[in-house]
Amino acid sequence: MAGSLSLSRRSLLAGCSAAAVMLVAGRALAGPASASSVIEIETAEGRAVSVTEWRPAGKLRGTILFSHGAASAPKYYGLIVSPWVAAGWRVLAPLHVDSLEHPQTAQFKGLASWKARIEDMRALVGHIGDAPFVAAGHSYGGLVATMMGGAQPVLPEGLQLPLVPRLATAVIAFSPPPVIPVLVTEQGYGALAVPALIQTGTLDILPGMTAETADGWKAHLTPFEAAAPGGQRYGLVLEGANHYFGGAICDPGQPGPQQLAPLELANQRAGLFLEGYGAGSAKARRRLDALVTDALPARLMKR
Repeated sequence: MAGSLSLSRRSLLAGCSAAAVMLVAGRALAGPASASSVIEIETAEGRAVSVTEWRPAGKLRGTILFSHGAASAPKYYGLIVSPWVAAGWRVLAPLHVDSLEHPQTAQFKGLASWKARIEDMRALVGHIGDAPFVAAGHSYGGLVATMMGGAQPVLPEGLQLPLVPRLATAVIAFSPPPVIPVLVTEQGYGALAVPALIQTGTLDILPGMTAETADGWKAHLTPFEAAAPGGQRYGLVLEGANHYFGGAICDPGQPGPQQLAPLELANQRAGLFLEGYGAGSAKARRRLDALVTDALPARLMKR
C-alpha cells in the first residue's frame, strides 16, 4: 500500500508540474474569459481567497460554484462558463493556491493544495448562505465538484468531517481524476449522492495519471461507474476530445487546434443537465434522456 501511495503522489505532482510548465508557455495567449469581477472572501482559518464572479444580465436561474484545474485559473474557462452565464446562472470560482497566478502558490507545495481547496470551497458555500448551488469543476476541480456532491475523497490532516457544510443539488465534473489513493478511492467516488454529469473524451489520456493506452481515458469515468445506480448519474464520452479540449480550456498553451466541436457537444449536454437538475426542469431532463446513446461523437450513458 505504501508503494502505491507514493507512486500516486508522484504521479499527481508530475501532472501538476507539467500543467504548470505548459501554462507558463501559453500565458500570453489568454485573455479575460468574459465580463466578470473579483471579490474577496476569507476561510475559517483566516486565509484570503480571491473569487471570480460572473453575474447574468437578466433573471437569475441559480448559482454554480466552480473549481479550476491544477495550476490553472478561473479565467481560462470562458468557453464553459459563458454559456452558463448567458443562460442566467451566477458563477463563483475561487483562485486556488495551486494556481500559477496565486501570489502564495510557493507556500503550498504538493498535496498541501488539497487541504486549501477544501477550505476554499467551505468558505464559498458559507459566502452564499442558504442558497442552493450546483458544483462544477475540471480535472483537479472535478474531484472537488464530486466532493461537494457527497463523494468522500481522502480527508487531509488538520481537517474534520464533514468535508463541506452542505451538498450541491447536482454536479458537473469535466475530466475528474482517476483513483489516486492519496486523494480518492473508488469507494470514495462511490459515495456520490446527487445527480451528476461526468465527462471525458477519447483522447483524455494524461501521462502519469492514466494508463497510456488507447482506452486509458476510461479511468476518468470512475465517479460515474462507482456511484450507486438509479441516482440520475450521466457519463459523457466525447470523440476526439482530450483533457484540455486542445487548449480551449484550462491551458491555452496546449497544442492545437482547439477542439471546439466536442466542446460544443459538452456544453449542450451540460446545459440540459444544468437546466434539468439544477433548475428542476422536467422538460430538460426528458430532452437529456432522449440523447442517451452508445454512439459517438457524444456517447451519453445513464445509471
